[in-house]
Amino acid sequence: MPEDVGLAVGPGPRRTPGLRREEIATLAGVSIDYYTRLERGKETRPSPSVVEALASALRLGDTERAYFRDLAACTARGGHRTGQPDRAPQHPAVDRGVELLLQTLRPNPAHVVNRTYELLAATPGGLRLLPGMADIEPEERNVVRWLALHPGARVLYPDDWENQIRGCVARLRALAGTDPDIPGLGSLIAELRDKSPDFARLWEHYDVQGHTTGTKTFHHPEFGVFTLGFQALDLDGSGGRRLIFYYAEPGTPAYDVMVLLDMDRPRTGTGAATDTSMTRRHGSITDA
Repeated sequence: MPEDVGLAVGPGPRRTPGLRREEIATLAGVSIDYYTRLERGKETRPSPSVVEALASALRLGDTERAYFRDLAACTARGGHRTGQPDRAPQHPAVDRGVELLLQTLRPNPAHVVNRTYELLAATPGGLRLLPGMADIEPEERNVVRWLALHPGARVLYPDDWENQIRGCVARLRALAGTDPDIPGLGSLIAELRDKSPDFARLWEHYDVQGHTTGTKTFHHPEFGVFTLGFQALDLDGSGGRRLIFYYAEPGTPAYDVMVLLDMDRPRTGTGAATDTSMTRRHGSITDA
């Protein structure tokens, strides 16, 4: 509100919360005419100083500010094209070095995803951690689609499902703003907006703040309730792929669950997924 940033409250009732157009322009030190042209897309090359001034006026956090810079640069390059056909996504295998890295992480559950959350590779525990994922054809496995549409996701996160998918939606929203021509991105977003009312609702929030570290509590149908830490790491030189792995202190009950998840065979009578070998696109990595 104006009083929160040192501005006098203007006359008349406010139909929506937040700052008015002229107030943002004043805080950023630009004319209302120039700011209006920016809003309407008629001005596409703001200077870096204007971008930073607007980010400060809007009180953007570090992640949002970085996204704002990328969005401005993308627009200046003419990156927001309309009417372009959505190219088919590619499903290349992960590099051998990444395969070996996954092997060394066992028994920690881990998987590799690309920018649109396609599941490219996983340790046995990483695949088995997500109920029902192993039943999906390898080239169709996508973590955000699983979260949005598969009933196993709601079982795994009965109290925290929305928070889990919110981070994925935020990353896709940021991607759609700065790199909209990624193969498969447009069709994935259209599919999930059509099939998942919750995804569609979160998509309209325009949140770009994702999560790269923290803890998650799982309500696993086979192994019960347990909490693991997680870390997401960008793999340099991989075209935007990310390694996501989970961990627990050795000697704790949660660590024992990780060991059980990593076993080749499910416990008798549990009905767990049978496809628990480490997998990748166009093939599998068998255990020694």
